[in-house]
Amino acid sequence: MIQKSPSAAYDPREVEARWAAHWEKAGLFKPAERGGDPFTIVIPPPNVTGILHMGHALNNTLQDVLVRFERMRGRPVLWVPGTDHAGIATQNVVERKLAGEKRDRHQLGRERFIEQVWAWKQAHGSTIVKQLKRLGASCDWSRQRFTMDEGLSRAVQTAFLTLHENGLIYRGYYLVNWCPRCRTALSDEEVQHEPLKGKLWQIRYPDAAGGEGVVVATTRPETLLGDVAVAVHPEDPRYKKLHAQKLRLPILDRLVPVITDPGVDRAFGTGAVKITPAHDPTDFALGQKHGLAAIRVMNAEGRMNEAAGPYRGQDRFDCRENILADLEAAGLLVKTEDYDTSVGHCYRCRTVVEPMLSPQWFVEMKPLAKLGIEAVQKDGMTFSPERWTKVYLDWLANIRDWCISRQIWWGHRIPAWSCRRCTPAYVEKQAIRALSGNQRMDEQAAGIHVGPEAPEKCRSCGGTDLEQDPDVLDTWFSSWLWPFSVFGWPGQTADLKRFYPTSTLVTAPDIIFFWVARMVMAGKYFMKRLPFKQVVIHGVIRVEGGKKMSKSAGNSIDPLQIIDRMGADTLRFSIAQMASEGQDLYLSEGRFLLGRNFCNKLWNAARLVLGAESFGKIAPAALAKVRLTLADKWILSRFEATRAGVTEALDQFRFSEAARQLYAFVWNEFCDWYLEIAKLQRQSDDPGIAAGTEIVLGLLLEKTLRLLHPIIPFITEELWQQLPESLRASSAENAIMTAPWPAPETPLTDGEAEQSFSRLQELITQVRNIRAGFRVPAGRKVPLTIAAPNGADLLRSHLAVIERLAGVHPVEIGGKAQRPAGSVAAPVGDWTVIVQLAGLVDLAVARKRIEKELQNLTGRMKSKQGRLKNDAFRSKAPAEVIEQEEASLKELEQEMARWNESLRQIR
Repeated sequence: MIQKSPSAAYDPREVEARWAAHWEKAGLFKPAERGGDPFTIVIPPPNVTGILHMGHALNNTLQDVLVRFERMRGRPVLWVPGTDHAGIATQNVVERKLAGEKRDRHQLGRERFIEQVWAWKQAHGSTIVKQLKRLGASCDWSRQRFTMDEGLSRAVQTAFLTLHENGLIYRGYYLVNWCPRCRTALSDEEVQHEPLKGKLWQIRYPDAAGGEGVVVATTRPETLLGDVAVAVHPEDPRYKKLHAQKLRLPILDRLVPVITDPGVDRAFGTGAVKITPAHDPTDFALGQKHGLAAIRVMNAEGRMNEAAGPYRGQDRFDCRENILADLEAAGLLVKTEDYDTSVGHCYRCRTVVEPMLSPQWFVEMKPLAKLGIEAVQKDGMTFSPERWTKVYLDWLANIRDWCISRQIWWGHRIPAWSCRRCTPAYVEKQAIRALSGNQRMDEQAAGIHVGPEAPEKCRSCGGTDLEQDPDVLDTWFSSWLWPFSVFGWPGQTADLKRFYPTSTLVTAPDIIFFWVARMVMAGKYFMKRLPFKQVVIHGVIRVEGGKKMSKSAGNSIDPLQIIDRMGADTLRFSIAQMASEGQDLYLSEGRFLLGRNFCNKLWNAARLVLGAESFGKIAPAALAKVRLTLADKWILSRFEATRAGVTEALDQFRFSEAARQLYAFVWNEFCDWYLEIAKLQRQSDDPGIAAGTEIVLGLLLEKTLRLLHPIIPFITEELWQQLPESLRASSAENAIMTAPWPAPETPLTDGEAEQSFSRLQELITQVRNIRAGFRVPAGRKVPLTIAAPNGADLLRSHLAVIERLAGVHPVEIGGKAQRPAGSVAAPVGDWTVIVQLAGLVDLAVARKRIEKELQNLTGRMKSKQGRLKNDAFRSKAPAEVIEQEEASLKELEQEMARWNESLRQIR
């Protein structure tokens, strides 16, 4: 497994495959048996049909960072993996497969179709698990769960029966969100509303005698076939004469009453609205209030039924066009105008959802919502960022009952049986009861029996012709039990006792209602304890420009392609670096170059440290016994500051801040400064300095690898294993992931060393800026004079460092200095650097070039400033885009200042 030293080029595919297999085989992802408060996370179970997308990559990277961080801090860590059976999605996949074979599920029958789904799951269900392993997810894969496995199925049935016994699950006739493509009801959270440029049609309803009547406005003319009334505001003077009158329904010529209701919006359309209780939520409520009937005019496939008269059998949208044509021919289509509206779509197949009156199973949510509110207000559950707390509480305060039945075959079948004799007759009557405000069915009168097994006979009529409810439960009904069902509930298992409640939930904002809130309610209801205390909400993946990244939009970036080309660590570091607290991430393929370049930089730095012949000859020693230079003290102090900052950032779930600090330390401080100085110190004539440098390099590299490990696990394990065993931190499993997190070392903090070294950095940076501004060739040494009324000893003792890092020679240091012709001077605190450019640079040419550069920068700055002052841009652009524009403007301003200083020097 272990190579002797890093190869010249880093090969992430070979390294990552090797370590992923080793970690799992060695059982390193299993929780340690030692005592202590365990850190437990349950994975948001991806759909069994899924393949890894950027949302998965983000979510699971952040979870894994926390898991590895806490594992290194010595806590027993358990990250439970698993997949969701994804009822609608999985059934759709298998139905498409059957369609390709010119078959459908009804030809197979329910039992054989379910066998086909299980066969598909066995063949393809592990795809996303394998992909998560490639990402580096350190789940305990031996505990993998599936929402349809035997144990979780028992949990689902127990939860259903318990809630039903306590009166919180009921069968009712209600208006539901219906997907004609999936042929099933959807909960409110499964409907995604999208803006649509539609039409508003104004249609005349003649009075009973065929006179002028009234004009109503609608966006769905096909539903007029189910109209049972026209409503107006009681105080609308336009319609006072029509109160309690009758109107003729166009096309069907049925008489419908005019009713008055203060809820009618007088400003919408004509102020008169058609009432269709069977196909509109607002109309359903009005129907209940006024005791109106409900006429359903569509079937489960979205086609018009027998109540639609001459349009029977037509698709709903074809019916719309035909009705409009018939209305126009009859002179009843008064006006058509453009209208911006919001239309609900099925979250799974994107079909336009149809409100439909239908008998379904529901969970009464108000009592459970109180528990969810208590979780925050009494039990101390927190959201990070905190702003999501209000979103969560607002939803719970306005919660509606949860429709949990789905008209599909794949899923947990509802443990209820109906009497073929009693139930159909009762269901027909229930539609009328529902409109009178009574949604709940009388299960005994309806011949409905709930229980784990079929009853011997109907308790209503005594008959024995019973059948199990064909519906299955909403997929989320199993998911809301996930934090405790994975540990064996309803059994009282050792795992449940040890690992529940879990520690932290990391998830996306779009499932706060689907999943987070419901898990909290279930945990409080069934376990009497919160399922987790902390909820971390990360941002949504978007493409640059602000659009949400999705496969259907054709703008997605495949994380597996990034892993194939650049490695999982590249993906992980880039994502972590962009994952600002709760902010959306704006991705392009170019953004991953940061992670790739960082991993290459780390690899090459380790090669420089480990590859020197002198490194292998030095025996490690305590730093207290080592002779340290100013650079040694500075880098050790900077490491301790970085260690403290990264630890605090991860404790507070500020992943991007942790990555930013690590990047700054490794790239800027360790590589760009200390390693360059270490090259000089290794060649020192003083053996104490040379030996001390090797020890500092070794200790720093080892500790830095441990700091980096939670974010980039593969490359850090590879490099850590190549360190001398005497340098590696203690690990019983001989793995960096079980090595301890770097502990605080206050003696390393050295403010005086940081201040002194910072002065040298400022001087060298100023000289570098002058060289760059005047385009002095990289390898060309330039003479430097430093006027230093104070601190000359610091300069003289670091003359070799200044010469090497600033590219200068010779260097003169004095209390005062004259500025000769052809030179450029610049202040550095109370020092002045004078760089001699005569003979190296044509100042006249340089002046023209700088003036041209300033002109270019001025134009770019004006463009940025204009955009940022544009109210339309600021109102529409995401906050992240505005921040990027503001940061870009600041960089341009800084660049402008540098060029102006160069121009001033020439003048």
